[in-house]
Amino acid sequence: MIAVGSAIGTGLFLGTGARLEIAGPSVALMYLVCGIIGYFILRFLGELIVYRPTTGSFVSYAREFYGEKAAYVSGWMYWFNWAMTAVADGTAIAIYIKWFGQYSEFIAGLPQGLIALIVVVTVVGLNLLSVKVFGELEFWFSLIKILALSGFLVIGVIFVIVGTPIDEPSGLSLLTESGGLFPNGVMPALIVIQGVVFAYAGIELVGTASGEAKNARTEIPKAVNLVMMRIIVFYFGSVLLLCLLMPYTEYSAGESPFVTFFERIGVDAAAPIMQLIVITAAFSSLNAGLYSTGRILHALSVEGSAPKFTARVSAKGVPTGGILFTAVVALFGVGLNYVVPEQTFEIVLNLAALGTMASWLAITLAHLRFVKLARTTSEYNRPEYRAPGYPGLNYLTLAFLAGVIVLMAFDYPVGSWTLIVSLLFVPLLVVGWVVNRRRIMAAVDARQARKAASSQATPPEGDNPEGAPPERTPPEAAPGG
Repeated sequence: MIAVGSAIGTGLFLGTGARLEIAGPSVALMYLVCGIIGYFILRFLGELIVYRPTTGSFVSYAREFYGEKAAYVSGWMYWFNWAMTAVADGTAIAIYIKWFGQYSEFIAGLPQGLIALIVVVTVVGLNLLSVKVFGELEFWFSLIKILALSGFLVIGVIFVIVGTPIDEPSGLSLLTESGGLFPNGVMPALIVIQGVVFAYAGIELVGTASGEAKNARTEIPKAVNLVMMRIIVFYFGSVLLLCLLMPYTEYSAGESPFVTFFERIGVDAAAPIMQLIVITAAFSSLNAGLYSTGRILHALSVEGSAPKFTARVSAKGVPTGGILFTAVVALFGVGLNYVVPEQTFEIVLNLAALGTMASWLAITLAHLRFVKLARTTSEYNRPEYRAPGYPGLNYLTLAFLAGVIVLMAFDYPVGSWTLIVSLLFVPLLVVGWVVNRRRIMAAVDARQARKAASSQATPPEGDNPEGAPPERTPPEAAPGG
């Protein structure tokens, strides 16, 4: 349940409002398309994990098949994804809380940036307490999100069938009367797709969590097929119902479409309750995102790719160094909330979407290389659980990701400037590689020494119940790339 809940966040609960305002009902189709692509990604990752279960992220496979430079870039882009997601979540919570300003002059007078700062400090403090606190919070947050979406799906279906309490038309007639599936043309639907990609950020956690299970070979098919289908139902089903319950022109940026719906149907208590639920959802995503960045930076630091202090872990098992590093970066989002509060969410959403696509790109390329090696060498063997459609689906996924990045350039001004700003990350990565290269190579030597020592010893029975092969040095590539 935590895996499903962690994948459901502000991209759906807040970002959908702006997407509906721009592109209309076609957003539901975009959610379906991205869900299918997300399913392909998880099938690629699933096969890799069954081939070699790992307690880490997909970065391990980037290292095995493409070398240390690929692992370095993949790891930092994955961190960038979660760091920007954390900023987006903190911004979303601030927007949600400002909504209650209609009931309180005190809240109405609070700057959005101040609220964002308080939120970030609070969640960072909770994350630093203990791993147990994180797990408990995430369980209940995930439960609330899943129950809320399930309840909305049930209520929405009933209202589509019998009508809403305010006697407004609902159902397919809304699509025909509001300009059809593409009321503003096809291009707006294509341009907003990066926001839909952001909504699916975190689905790779489903595969990673299953890779940590005792029997990954049986857990992976269950996780990928069942959990991903549930996520698609929640996403596509919810957005489709929003389109069938009210004209798309009723929805707007800066407000959760779920709250908008309950406001319009005249149920006074429903809108504030739904707003509290979406605040909980955003806290959940921010909580998971901060903790994930801590783990990512810890792993990067151990491999020599991140500052040494980010490897620090508290006595209670909390990756304190990585969490605090991300918290400092999150202050960038707090500053944006002071300077451009109306645009902050969309800016960081686009940045996070780039990080998400970089992660999906790494998974797709790693699977592509793995299957090629399995077909051309005797060193690699594909497991029984295989992603279908190789190499066609891999290339289709790569084309999709490239297309989304190109389309971002047409989303002026936010999308265009996002691409320009993201280019600043390139020299930072280059400088980071140069500064840390010696530590990275030392980590490579130490890892190879451990492998050599372990290959000379007979592992005790039960040490490797899966029979998983060890991580290999990438073929035709030196450790330094």
